[in-house]
Amino acid sequence: MSTVAFHTLGCKVNHYETEGIWRMFMDNGYERVDFDHDADVYVINTCTVTNTGDKKSRQIIRRAVRKNPEAIVCVTGCYAQTSPGEIMEIPGVDIVVGTQDRKKMIGYIEEHQKTREPINGVTNIMKNRVFEEMDVPEFTDRTRASLKIQEGCNNFCTFCIIPWSRGLLRSRDPESVVLQAQKLVDAGYKEIVLTGIHTAGYGEDMKDYNFAMLLHDLETKVDGLKRIRISSIEASQITDEVIEALDRSEKIVRHLHIPLQSGSDTVLGRMRRKYSSAFYKEKVNKIRKALPDLAITSDVIVGFPGETDKEFMETYNFIKEVGYSELHVFPFSRRTGTPAARMKDQVDEDLKNERVHRLIELSDQLAKEYASQFEDEVLEVIPEERILDDNHPEMLVGYTDNYLKVRFAGTPEMIGKIVRVKLTKAGYPYNEGTFVRIMESATHATV
Repeated sequence: MSTVAFHTLGCKVNHYETEGIWRMFMDNGYERVDFDHDADVYVINTCTVTNTGDKKSRQIIRRAVRKNPEAIVCVTGCYAQTSPGEIMEIPGVDIVVGTQDRKKMIGYIEEHQKTREPINGVTNIMKNRVFEEMDVPEFTDRTRASLKIQEGCNNFCTFCIIPWSRGLLRSRDPESVVLQAQKLVDAGYKEIVLTGIHTAGYGEDMKDYNFAMLLHDLETKVDGLKRIRISSIEASQITDEVIEALDRSEKIVRHLHIPLQSGSDTVLGRMRRKYSSAFYKEKVNKIRKALPDLAITSDVIVGFPGETDKEFMETYNFIKEVGYSELHVFPFSRRTGTPAARMKDQVDEDLKNERVHRLIELSDQLAKEYASQFEDEVLEVIPEERILDDNHPEMLVGYTDNYLKVRFAGTPEMIGKIVRVKLTKAGYPYNEGTFVRIMESATHATV
């Protein structure tokens, strides 16, 4: 039996797609082994969101070549899509496939085994208008199920390379989404995370179907589904119809990730974002009426070219005003090939880092305030893993529906199940260098 090993860099979509690629190999009789082991085939799923992503991808490719020079090294993903020639120049790379045509990978491997010639299978992503179906009825990591519903992005923000690596927006067929969701529930998953490159842009390329209708169909047509989580939703995609779907839903969780990037209108303009801070705030207010006690997480870019002290403080004060439950804070990174990388008035790295730390401190404070509201309440948690704790050998960690990370005493059989937990203490941070909310449970019972 031939063996295959995978290494995935980058976002949740890449991890989802690696699972889809693995299913193809499995259906063709391959055995999966750890990436650090000798394998007949190595598949590296790359990232290109930053220059660092490119560099890490090259390092992992070379590591695979060194591990087994006789193996077939197959490179896929975003970096493969944008820079196939660069990757083909790395000695030992045999096959390059971008962010489409992954189903041809097995055929390319069989062709390469006969000819021993390198194969560049990358084609023009901008010409593609069809979502590439990949069946993922279960995951190697059993506790969480993602469901990719769309591909690509039409926004072309000035800091972002993703439209060039993923192409324009394409939505998955609604019947396929519902069928895949049912398979995941039948495999034992209680929660499904809807994911994509521009997730809530789902349906924008369809005439008579949209994201709100998909949410309704998942709610009503998938038997046994307990939780629906939306991985990310842009403020511009929060329509009245989507708000109505959230309002009437009994399964959509009280957590939304709504990217902000900046709270300054002048910076948002330079970023080419499709909203103002006032528009964003209006949408947040509406959505909070539909989902009381909603946890809102967000992404913020600090030190965008030309960001003044005044613009930074506009962002800082806006974040306080909105009251997020957690922030992902990123210093601006010059991505070669984007308009922002060529902009004048690049911000000094030390100043960037100082602003990043200020926002992380604010995020810490807001997270503690949000989590503290739920002390002494009973919430439902899906445990994901066991953790080592000398005082409590049987400790589990999982997430509530409103994305509080909870630590409590429990048994391994509870992992992946829904458990009722009384939250007794809000603490922060948990793991060193990772800012998360922690609750200690006093009581629990499996639902």
